[in-house]
Amino acid sequence: MKNLGNMMRQAQEMQDKLQNMQQDLSAMEIIGSSGGGLVRVTLSGKTEARRVEIDPSLLKESEAQVLEDLIAAAFNDARAKVETMAQQKMAELTGGLQLPPGLKLPF
Repeated sequence: MKNLGNMMRQAQEMQDKLQNMQQDLSAMEIIGSSGGGLVRVTLSGKTEARRVEIDPSLLKESEAQVLEDLIAAAFNDARAKVETMAQQKMAELTGGLQLPPGLKLPF
């Protein structure tokens, strides 16, 4: 029974650490860019869009398709950075313990 108590305590500690990590991720801002920095998308660490910045040179009707493509590329760049950062944070939290494929925490 003593081992069960220790396991429960460790599980609670892990849950608290996960909750803190989720709060940290929500507060972070990660910037993705495309077009040599002409378009920048800022996401939270939980991939929520916070801001889109567009260089005024792209705000021409004839550049609409290019602008749309650059926004999508910047968003994808930011999302990839968020995923990498979240994986690094999770590795720190779990001490490098590999999670089963398909199991994504804390999302």
